[in-house]
Amino acid sequence: MKKTVLVILSCIIALCGCAMQRDVITLDDRQAVIEKKYLKSQQKNKELASRLDAQKQNAQDIRSKFAAQHAAIDRLREEIQILNGRLEETEYLLKQKLKAFEDSYGKREGRLDRIDRTASANKDRVARLEQYLNFESTESGVKIKADSGKKSDIRAEKELSEDEIYRSAKQAFDQGALEAAREKFQKLIKQYPKSKNADNAQFWIGEIYYREKWYEKAILEYQKVIEKYPKGNKVQASLLKQGFAFLNLGDKANARLILMELIKKYPKSNEAKIAKRKLKGLAH
Repeated sequence: MKKTVLVILSCIIALCGCAMQRDVITLDDRQAVIEKKYLKSQQKNKELASRLDAQKQNAQDIRSKFAAQHAAIDRLREEIQILNGRLEETEYLLKQKLKAFEDSYGKREGRLDRIDRTASANKDRVARLEQYLNFESTESGVKIKADSGKKSDIRAEKELSEDEIYRSAKQAFDQGALEAAREKFQKLIKQYPKSKNADNAQFWIGEIYYREKWYEKAILEYQKVIEKYPKGNKVQASLLKQGFAFLNLGDKANARLILMELIKKYPKSNEAKIAKRKLKGLAH
């Protein structure tokens, strides 16, 4: 009986041991699985952290680039404001200078008118003296002939078309007959103010005064081209010759301002290239 009990107890103990061993193995397997999952989780966390760091770096780079672009835009705005200020200053100085020239020209015209009136009064006095002394006046006959010739010339010019007047004026200019050319150019502008050649005629009037070395008057005539015919083909040339006229007057400051304005407004023109060379010469 005792032996039977012992056998039964031994079997029970053996069975319990087997069960415990299986539980231990199961726990080990579970632990291994958990460790693998933990390692995978850590790896994923590292990858996510790496991606997050990369995104943060990209965001920082983008912010840096944006800040640099914003700073560049601010600098460009400042430069544009400076250039606009210089342009406004140039226009103001030029207007002041032109106004001074206009005032000077007006005074000169006034003096010439007074001289003409004085000369006319002297002629009248001489005529009265000749009449009083019974002298024959030859001037009246000459004047009548001159007036009749002038009237016939005017009638002939009135019959000419605008193209014919322009060609005649340009031919006179090329031949050096400056006074005749000036009168014809002025007549073209007066008779045909909307002519396709009006801006050219105005420019050549300025050129005539420039050749006569009356640079103040030339500057004013060139300014008429710039103001009255801003879309014409002589604006660039007028600005260039204004600059040259100021140089001939010894006014390098205004000459430099006008040449710089020409380069800024018409950078690709031939006149701008000439202006650049002239400015380089002024710098030395």
